[in-house]
Amino acid sequence: MPLWNLHGDGRTVEPGAVVRPEERLSWPATIAIGLQHVVAMFGATFLVPILTGFPVPTTLLFSGVGTILFLLITKNKLPSYLGSSFAFIAPVTAATATTHMGTALAGIVSVGILLALIGVVVHTVGVRWVDRFLPPVLAGTIVALIGFNLAGAAHFNYAQAPVTATFTLAVTILFAVVFRGFLGRISIFLGVIAGYIFAGIRGELNFESVDKADWVGLPTFQLPNFTEPGTLTALAMFLPVVLVLIAENVGHVRGVATMTEDPTINEQTGKALIADGVSTTLAGFFGGSGTTTYGENIGVMAATRVYSTAAYWVAGIAAILLSLSPKFGAIINSVPAGVLGGVTTALYGLIGIIGVKIWVDNRVDFSRPVNQYTAAVALIMAVGGFAIKDEASGFELGGIVIATVAAILIYHLGNLIARVRRSGADDPKPLQAVGPLGGDPA
Repeated sequence: MPLWNLHGDGRTVEPGAVVRPEERLSWPATIAIGLQHVVAMFGATFLVPILTGFPVPTTLLFSGVGTILFLLITKNKLPSYLGSSFAFIAPVTAATATTHMGTALAGIVSVGILLALIGVVVHTVGVRWVDRFLPPVLAGTIVALIGFNLAGAAHFNYAQAPVTATFTLAVTILFAVVFRGFLGRISIFLGVIAGYIFAGIRGELNFESVDKADWVGLPTFQLPNFTEPGTLTALAMFLPVVLVLIAENVGHVRGVATMTEDPTINEQTGKALIADGVSTTLAGFFGGSGTTTYGENIGVMAATRVYSTAAYWVAGIAAILLSLSPKFGAIINSVPAGVLGGVTTALYGLIGIIGVKIWVDNRVDFSRPVNQYTAAVALIMAVGGFAIKDEASGFELGGIVIATVAAILIYHLGNLIARVRRSGADDPKPLQAVGPLGGDPA
């Protein structure tokens, strides 16, 4: 029995029909769509290692390996590309500022292991408990605060070359507004290319490392360090990322289930969490960034109506092959600060807006004081960079950790008090982590 059944004549998709995960088009068409998925994920995936200091080829390698692992663990029933997660940018940046990359990798490994364990629980008992612990007001707040917490990092790069940064930002927004469909979804990628060319015209590029790099070679690997002083403090900064990855994976599964009109896909929720956890753990053990399911690739599926997992095998293999070129990685690393400043001003803001979108999509009731204070306090703490420091011991908790803990405590303790007072503890509708529930996930 073939892994994928041929859909129709293998060349076209009839109006109203979709190519299901267990189907495929002809191999030439499948390869073309797979390469389109590579382009879709590329703009976001390569920005993470540039912003955090990870080797680009290593990150790209483990995004490809992670995608293949995801397909294997979900038994080819759930299409997804696992690209670099932006939720790791803030804790990695904070960890490397006070310790070393090995400590940041230890944080990524810890997140991966915890996410995989949560996936086992979800697969065993169901996802409903996640909905109760991480309702829309909390999910949206945590996603938003991670994005807005990075405002200072965006400003730092922007200020180094404001002319180039402004040009890059303006072009990125212009591409997003003018283009529709696929080109609109990769507007950040196009903005980086335009900014890169503009920076070259202004003499801001440095190709010294590109000239020295080989065309073909293995990515560089680095092991995590769990014993360095300050590791426990660093690990605490990574814990909120788990909540974001849960929300992203649950949202991905529900999105695919809705678009394919197949509620049985929701049964893969636990396996999706396990797969992303395993992928993130593996990447962290060898020097790559943590991974997550990619919304950019959902956009490609929605545009093409092709949900075949065969296309994602092509994308994963293509990413692995690209990672075997050090010169390619050096070119990516040559993106100047001004370009990064312009694109991250938009990108980090968009991460924050995704959190707001979760509120809007789920009609969070902000007339309730507990919801108001959950979001308000957490966002101010994140944007303001609140921190708890002990100079004597070196212990430090950054804004993301403090804001996340504050949001969780305010929401759940507030609702507990409301229940005790019999004033209506919960939202009037069923609580969902992200998006509509297409079925009863197991």
